[in-house]
Amino acid sequence: MTVHANPLTARLDGPSPAVQVALDIVKRGLIAAPVLVLGGAALWGTDGAASVAYGLAIVLANFALAAALIAWSSRISLALLMATTLFGFLIRLALIFLAVWLVQDASWVNFVALGLTIIVSHLGLLFWEMRYVSASLAFPGLKPSGS
Repeated sequence: MTVHANPLTARLDGPSPAVQVALDIVKRGLIAAPVLVLGGAALWGTDGAASVAYGLAIVLANFALAAALIAWSSRISLALLMATTLFGFLIRLALIFLAVWLVQDASWVNFVALGLTIIVSHLGLLFWEMRYVSASLAFPGLKPSGS
């Protein structure tokens, strides 16, 4: 990864560690999805399972969109990366609100299951990922797996 000289127009070349981490979070979410949907079914029946699945889709789409925005903006300039990260967060929050608002009158929605899924899976996936993230300069993204 190289950074160009002018900080206002600087851009990052090469793979983004943030994108690698976000995509790894999505993979872990897909691994956990069957267990969470079955848990929703056990606690709240079919409406709970559907609500948990919908909530997980929202969360995983949120992380994937964050990765896409970071990858796109970091190739243009660091200033755009910062703006995209801040305003992208606000836009993604609005999209989560919109996704919930669109199904507010649906008969299959269990709001307790949906709300808990959105909150707990966001935090749970971030904490799960912390075990695998390296904050060293040698490996700025995911820690390499041991041999």
